[in-house]
Amino acid sequence: MLTVFLQFLFSGLTVGAVYALVGIGFNITYNATSIINLAQGEFVVIGGLMMWFFAESLKLPFLVSVAFTIISAGIVGLLMERLTIKPLKNPDLLLMIMITIAVSIVLRGILMFAFGKDPYVYPSFTEGEPLSIYGAIIQQQTLWVIGITGFCIILLFFFFKKTMVGKAMLACAVNPTAAKLVGINVSRMVMLSFVLSAVVGAIGGMAITPISLMEYDKGPMLAVKGFCAAIMGGLGTNRGAVIGGFIIGILESMTAGYIHSGLKDAVALIILLLILFFKPAGIFVSKAMHQLRKF
Repeated sequence: MLTVFLQFLFSGLTVGAVYALVGIGFNITYNATSIINLAQGEFVVIGGLMMWFFAESLKLPFLVSVAFTIISAGIVGLLMERLTIKPLKNPDLLLMIMITIAVSIVLRGILMFAFGKDPYVYPSFTEGEPLSIYGAIIQQQTLWVIGITGFCIILLFFFFKKTMVGKAMLACAVNPTAAKLVGINVSRMVMLSFVLSAVVGAIGGMAITPISLMEYDKGPMLAVKGFCAAIMGGLGTNRGAVIGGFIIGILESMTAGYIHSGLKDAVALIILLLILFFKPAGIFVSKAMHQLRKF
């Protein structure tokens, strides 16, 4: 019984790590622009498929493939912002959200034509026997997924708290007009937020593809679950998005294992509805953060 529980737990932690990265991607664009980028799930798919293209199709070395995949995702994020968000003269929040939905549909169509409808997979980052804990099997790639997520969280924490660029991005979210008055290039910060969120999503896609087949149409469901993680933690709060992502991943895994696998995808939607009804500000949002948003 303990073995089965641990197996479901490890599986939930793995997918939860990816949901956490998607949720962080939502927060990056939201913190800089107040935009909810509903194309965030497509960046995860781009990461997985482009990594397959460079590593398996072109047979490039691993690190070169990783670098090219990150660059490719960053370019897509940059083009998305430059071609769809920046040209707006009087940006309306609802209009910008609708634009991100349109971009998601376009990207999904491009990926379908480029890669087809077949699922793609490539070998784990390292070879070796899986680990066993009380009979539960942990693949080495699972440790990579969780480790990469943790590394990204730490890196982003220092970026936003310790660097001038990160602080400038946060200032643009609080008050864009005041940010302009103190010399911050708001347009550049918005562009950087889209590039950074695309890169974070792509990293999640690269990490999860070896243990979860990547297909062109996985983006929307990943976006829903990542958005649910971000909402659970409170939009703009990366710590909450991480906790929310792991909670959703674990609950999904337990639901699939103990109840029915067909109900797995419904978990995030139910959680999202409950949070919007009873705690729309987010479960893990502090009073200080809430006051900052109101300001």
